[in-house]
Amino acid sequence: MSRSAEPAPRLVDDRPIGVFDSGVGGLTVLRALESALPGESFLYLGDTARLPYGTKSPASVVRYATQCARLLVRSGVKALVIACNTAASAALPELVAAHPGMPVVGVVEPGARAALAATRNRRVLVLATEGTIRAGAYQSALARLAADVAVTPIGCSVFVALAEEGWGDSDVAEHAARRYLGAIYPHPSAPDTVLLGCTHFPVLAPTLARLLPAGVALVDSAATTAAAVAELVAAGDLAPAGAGAERATRFLATDGPERFARVGSQFLARPLGAADIEIVDVA
Repeated sequence: MSRSAEPAPRLVDDRPIGVFDSGVGGLTVLRALESALPGESFLYLGDTARLPYGTKSPASVVRYATQCARLLVRSGVKALVIACNTAASAALPELVAAHPGMPVVGVVEPGARAALAATRNRRVLVLATEGTIRAGAYQSALARLAADVAVTPIGCSVFVALAEEGWGDSDVAEHAARRYLGAIYPHPSAPDTVLLGCTHFPVLAPTLARLLPAGVALVDSAATTAAAVAELVAAGDLAPAGAGAERATRFLATDGPERFARVGSQFLARPLGAADIEIVDVA
């Protein structure tokens, strides 16, 4: 009488998940990742010496992203999350090719897929920085996934400054949002889904939700990126940390630990100190 083979034990991997951004905006992605994967450790890198990426040439962005990814991989991460819309749109193929066998997730594709799942009238409004809109990252992703979806892109770079000043839910933010949205939402055929295509913008979500008409879906690319990474773990494509592993999050930056800590505390909704930030040279 033969015994049925027992299933092989599931592999575990206690190495951290690497996350990088041009600065502190990607901390909204980190916060969502910590919530979605509470048993995991993370290593976050903000390239604060060279921000913003949105004003740089595509070749420069690819070079910066390649250097950030290389530092994280050498530090021993088990996956890469590109928590920067500009870097994801410019460098994702290069990073996937450079690190075969390692999961690499960008913010653009998960956000686009979530917006398509949310829209009923097949119209999506994309709010992002001027650089992301100019690069056409979300427009291209949405068109590739569904040719029948109409995309309205709006560059909202002022939102970045408001988020970094801690004014995401303020009268100033509401005034700016009214200026951006005012030309769109008097119309009955306006988009029924708004995609936040910048990692700073979730900080303004309460303000935007108050101003948008009832029934308009607000899609957060930070939350959808975290969900995509969690799906990789659930599917077995990314080995989870062991049950007894001690979870930790480390922070790296290329400049300005004091500002990183001050602004980052707002994005993470928990205190950070300058001593918590390790300064590194990625170049």
